[in-house]
Amino acid sequence: MIQLNLHKTLSSTGGKMALDLDLTIEKGHFVTLFGESGAGKTSTLRMLSGLLKPDSGMITVGGTTWFDSRSNIDLKPQQRKVGYVFQDYALFPNMNVRQNLEYALQKNQDNSIIRELLEFAELEELQHRKPETLSGGQKQRVALSRALVQRPEILILDEPLSALDLKMRIKLQEYLLQVHKKYKLTTILVSHDIGEIVKLSDSVFEIQNGRVIKNGTAADFFGLNKTSAKFRFSGEILKIQREDVIYIISVLIGNDIIRVVSDPKEAALLRIGDQVLVASKAFNPIIQKL
Repeated sequence: MIQLNLHKTLSSTGGKMALDLDLTIEKGHFVTLFGESGAGKTSTLRMLSGLLKPDSGMITVGGTTWFDSRSNIDLKPQQRKVGYVFQDYALFPNMNVRQNLEYALQKNQDNSIIRELLEFAELEELQHRKPETLSGGQKQRVALSRALVQRPEILILDEPLSALDLKMRIKLQEYLLQVHKKYKLTTILVSHDIGEIVKLSDSVFEIQNGRVIKNGTAADFFGLNKTSAKFRFSGEILKIQREDVIYIISVLIGNDIIRVVSDPKEAALLRIGDQVLVASKAFNPIIQKL
């Protein structure tokens, strides 16, 4: 179990912001921190990993204290069992794939983990190539593998897939779930992609102005349990078109575009770019804004 009670004055676009966070994350869960940019999500991850020091508070993981301002406890980042994956990959350009992974090895650590991770991430044929020759998806698999070299208990993912195209994001979402389960991790994700959050997360914490304002399972958080429909998918509205007395809503779900019939009252609440739930109940389509 991870328990965070953190206080930190942060600088934001609107000036100073007081982060006052109190949350508990169950061991083995896949959790998402959700909210607007500048709400304090990345700062929370940085404080957990030891890259940013809180002004006051406490961090305990599995009963071990990582930070306690009153007792003057502050474990260094390398003492915390955390793997951190950034949006921009942060790979060493002068090192090949294998060398990037080997750089993360601890002193006297068995290097058999390198071979295991290269095989699991399907990077064996790429291990002697430099990052500049890799695609975005390949670079992210290298970054994920490097984060796992020291066999962390916690995997932190700060918008790791946001720079990738839709097809690659969907593929790597599956890979993230495989990594989470295989290595029995507690995984903490920052993401703005509702479909991604629903697909990956056990629970969601919404942070606003440095405070948790809402939390719950992904399904409850986004209202997916409001309908008893058998088939439910999340997607993004691409087009809203009126035809006589009805509206046709075009929704992007994965790589496919589906068209849903909507009445005027329902359509009036929707906008292009909205994230929606599309469901089927008794053969009638249901479209619901998330």
